[in-house]
Amino acid sequence: MVDDRLLGGSKHELDSGENNLRPKKFDEFPGQDKVKDRLKVMVKAAKGRNDPLDHVLLCGPPGLGKTTLGYIIASEMEVDLKVTSGPAIEKKGDLAAILTSLPPSSVLFIDEIHRINRTIEEYLYSAMEDFYIDIVTGEGLGAKAMQFKLEPFTLVGATTRSGLLNAPFRDRFGITERLDFYSSKDLATIVLRSAKILNIKIDEDGAFEIASRCRGTPRVSNRLLKRIRDYAQIKFNDRIDQLVAREVLVELEVDNLGLDYMDRKILKIIVDKFEGGPVGIVTISSAMSEQKDTVEEVYEPYLIKEGFLIKTPRGRVVTKRALEHLKEVSI
Repeated sequence: MVDDRLLGGSKHELDSGENNLRPKKFDEFPGQDKVKDRLKVMVKAAKGRNDPLDHVLLCGPPGLGKTTLGYIIASEMEVDLKVTSGPAIEKKGDLAAILTSLPPSSVLFIDEIHRINRTIEEYLYSAMEDFYIDIVTGEGLGAKAMQFKLEPFTLVGATTRSGLLNAPFRDRFGITERLDFYSSKDLATIVLRSAKILNIKIDEDGAFEIASRCRGTPRVSNRLLKRIRDYAQIKFNDRIDQLVAREVLVELEVDNLGLDYMDRKILKIIVDKFEGGPVGIVTISSAMSEQKDTVEEVYEPYLIKEGFLIKTPRGRVVTKRALEHLKEVSI
């Protein structure tokens, strides 16, 4: 059962229409096979012992399914789920209210867990290890610390920057898994599954065309599918094939390697303004009028993975492949 207040919406809204693309079981979750297989074993073992699952830390770039896996873990364990995020927990009292309301063996999912305040992070130590927290009542000389026993629970944290977690906090997660970018084959499966749920008529070639251009990321594949659906509805008789997908993706400024306008803008800025680099990330973000964290967490990982950008001690440098691609691309 999802805590509606923490999610910021009613369960009806979360389950309705196009928000229903999220898989509910491991077997419905395409890709990430090694991560998925390990989690299935651990979940099954914990259920067999009638124990809560050990705390889980899920790492990786945005849009790869960390939140979905958190939901699946709770579903497969057949326990309640509460969802919140690091920035939403501003005070110890906020965290204490969440922890003390958890039913036995439930899952607490914290997105962007690296953004939790350090003081609050340390407050979680005793909760994770021994299932208790200290609650202070009163003020000054009359203040008293009371130890409050918690029901056993599983903390599932999702982060794009695991290095920002303090080592003592990170070490308290018994299970740490990193999600990687998806293959085109797995992404095509995701596109076809989403199309079926959304009642979109698409053939396999159209699905593979989308899959080959979505940066190895399911979130991007679903977003592109929905935008191509809009064009298909108005211009192409509600059907998506390879030619339709290709034509619409050009219209959306997504090139044949999955780079969009912002990706190419980053590369062009480094080439045109800084002679190909090296140039610092702060300078790049200032030249783009974009937040440093957005450039570093959203755009850079794929550019680096695909060999368009290199991180060096002196800054970012574009590669020969990037230069050749910028000359070839017509968008």
